[in-house]
Amino acid sequence: MTGFNVDPESIDGNSHLLTELAGLLHEGRLDGDLATMSRAPRAHPDVGKQVAEFATFANDQHRDLVALLGALATKLKAVGEEHVTVDGTVRDELARFLSEGSFVPPGKR
Repeated sequence: MTGFNVDPESIDGNSHLLTELAGLLHEGRLDGDLATMSRAPRAHPDVGKQVAEFATFANDQHRDLVALLGALATKLKAVGEEHVTVDGTVRDELARFLSEGSFVPPGKR
């Protein structure tokens, strides 16, 4: 496959970025007091109901996104670690082949 390139450091760095994004999103979650301030008697009951529904939906979506980013970061980190393991195994096999192998001309096989 031409043009395919894998950089384990980049994979590892990107997994850290996803983890950082998940952490920042978790810290920036919706403030529960915002929904509370929108309830009666401070606001019309219908407005309070709509805000509570939105806040519940937004909180659910927010948690899903944080979990998804965390899962993606974990998977990406595992892929990077597996790539390094595979590369190490291939490197070791190639080194063994070169050090222990011998050339036999085609006519003498």
